[in-house]
Amino acid sequence: MPTQAGKATRFHALHTRDTSFIMPNPWDIGTARLLADMDFEALATTSAGYAFSRGLADNCVGREQVILHVAEIANATDLPVNADLENGFGDRPETVAETIRMAAQAGAVGGSIEDSTNRAGDPIYAHELAVERIRAAVEAARGLAFKFTLTARCENYFLGKPDLADTIKRLQAYQEAGADVLFAPGLKTRDDLEVLMRSVDRPVNVMMAIQGSTLGQKELGAMGVKRISVGASLALAALGAFNRAAQELKDHGTFEYVNTGAVGREMNQIFRRLNSQ
Repeated sequence: MPTQAGKATRFHALHTRDTSFIMPNPWDIGTARLLADMDFEALATTSAGYAFSRGLADNCVGREQVILHVAEIANATDLPVNADLENGFGDRPETVAETIRMAAQAGAVGGSIEDSTNRAGDPIYAHELAVERIRAAVEAARGLAFKFTLTARCENYFLGKPDLADTIKRLQAYQEAGADVLFAPGLKTRDDLEVLMRSVDRPVNVMMAIQGSTLGQKELGAMGVKRISVGASLALAALGAFNRAAQELKDHGTFEYVNTGAVGREMNQIFRRLNSQ
């Protein structure tokens, strides 16, 4: 088993090479091990995917339980794990800093902090507070014994505020505050992404599977995107198949869904092999 410092070094190096990489988002130990077996180079947790698995809406799982989940995923494979830490689980910069330290202690070698308040009437933190929160996260990350890759997220587009100028202004400020990676989920068009890429000089994460664009890894890599995550889309794909199968049972009393599902014997063989290594 590689050390956490070794994982951290590997994860940081992925952001400095010429080619892009895909960082898929498992939502439990089983899916983490399956993705690692497919030779992905890093994994990330998904707040929404994990919340759905617990019968909750996104942003409704408490910090302690999320940190336990991060530990489960980080210990499930030898891969570096980036933690979806939502907004740091509190308004105060000190709370955000504490969340970063907790995630690192749980085994994560990177993590993201959003500028979302989770308040319907006031969904985005004021600019100055948002920057202060990222600065506190960066300071906490720099105080660790290994290189923790800190991602700063601007949630404008994700929360229905398609303001490219403000998004870029915020990401530039987060960059100046020391963030290692920048992320604006919700950007969909090539033009907007290209403007963003020209406006910052940190690695950029893009979540295209959620954002609904037809751009693939080849196109994104050519644009200079370093990291591609998929958010809750794998969990949603699984839930979509589950819902369709259950609806077939209810509406028709038939079992055609078994023809497109995983084969139990094959899954048993895979997990026996993985657990014997």
